[in-house]
Amino acid sequence: MQVIDLTYKNITGLSEVVATLGFFDGVHIGHRHLIDQVKAEAKRLGLPSGIITFPVHPRKVLQADYQPKLLCGYDEKLEQLATTGIDYCISLPFTTELSKLTANEFITQILKEKIHVHTMLVGYDHRFGHNREEGIAKYVLYGKAVGMNIILATEMRVDEEDVSSSRIRRLLMAGEIEKANHLLTYNYTLSGKIVEGYQVGRTIGFPTANVKAWEKYKVVPLLGVYAVLVHFKGEEYQGMLYIGTRPTLQNGAEISVEVNIFDFDGDLYNESLTVEFIDFIRGDERFDTMAKLVEQIYKDKENVKRRLKNV
Repeated sequence: MQVIDLTYKNITGLSEVVATLGFFDGVHIGHRHLIDQVKAEAKRLGLPSGIITFPVHPRKVLQADYQPKLLCGYDEKLEQLATTGIDYCISLPFTTELSKLTANEFITQILKEKIHVHTMLVGYDHRFGHNREEGIAKYVLYGKAVGMNIILATEMRVDEEDVSSSRIRRLLMAGEIEKANHLLTYNYTLSGKIVEGYQVGRTIGFPTANVKAWEKYKVVPLLGVYAVLVHFKGEEYQGMLYIGTRPTLQNGAEISVEVNIFDFDGDLYNESLTVEFIDFIRGDERFDTMAKLVEQIYKDKENVKRRLKNV
């Protein structure tokens, strides 16, 4: 997949492309269904296939104080898009000027003249242009006027529900990791830098690495304990991850993300790692004594090991 950044220039060297447009947060199974349709149409026409996406959430551009909940950062999105077999990822900066274009102007000035779209597949629920009440029928007419084919893509449903990034966010925040992973088509991950923590874990036999996510708007799943795989310096380890406010230690409302890596003995401070969520083990809870907390952590570790046994 070749990435074309349109921040400072128009596309050069690409005559025409079959494309679709979207933010593609998470690059989930529904997105992949749409991308497969783009690839099939491109193959039929003998043209390259492309994804047009935005590096920053459009609403974030229009509302500076908006804090999106993201399934993936921009670099993660590019990594996942590369797995789809699409030919081009066209990165289109979203600006206030762009937001003011009508659908007709967007199709003409951006899709046709700037990106050279030959055929555009539109998602079943997608709208563009500031007059978002317009739909596929108008898009087809606008496209025809400039020599562009516009096709309504088919939707994907899983368990009789639409697949969307919002649905996956809800699953993660409910601790439904396996269901979320199924809709993503890969295991949800969290990457970050190891920062200094409270260092209580090492005193009770469970040293943990405190993870500060690189992507500040990344969705943090439900508070609790998780079975995870840990990727560090090219190696993969099993581990258990805790997300919570450490209520037994009465550390206030601040949420900690701490991972205990099994069979690992080394210095992680200031390093970076990635945790891959496999399953939810239990929710965050307060224990009357440290002894009861430690007893529960030992049980958690055994539960995590059983869950990861065949992963």
